[in-house]
Amino acid sequence: MRFIPAFVALSVGALFTASCATTPAPTPPPPPAVIVPPAPTVRGELIGLTAGELVQRLGTPALQVREGAGLKLQFRGSNCIIDAYLYTPASGLGVERVTHVDARLHSGADTDQRGCVAALEGA
Repeated sequence: MRFIPAFVALSVGALFTASCATTPAPTPPPPPAVIVPPAPTVRGELIGLTAGELVQRLGTPALQVREGAGLKLQFRGSNCIIDAYLYTPASGLGVERVTHVDARLHSGADTDQRGCVAALEGA
């Protein structure tokens, strides 16, 4: 019978025990961050506003229409009309925000958005 030094036996036993140990499950990645665009700071700019913020700036909409996944709010002044189109972010998370704005005269001709917004804010 052959004698195995104690330190070799302990080392082999430790390696065997370590190889049998379970590996901890990897930690799941953190959920994606929801990025909320800041409210516009340029006077007359509406992109990024929520419906509530639009109402605060322009008053009660004259028309509110649900169009598919979007919401159209129309604001009318004595000189022009603003149509603001709100959609939920592409991630599907968060509130609807203005992604597009049309500004026109009562005749239907396009007009300057900032000038129309300024007129509606002053009304």
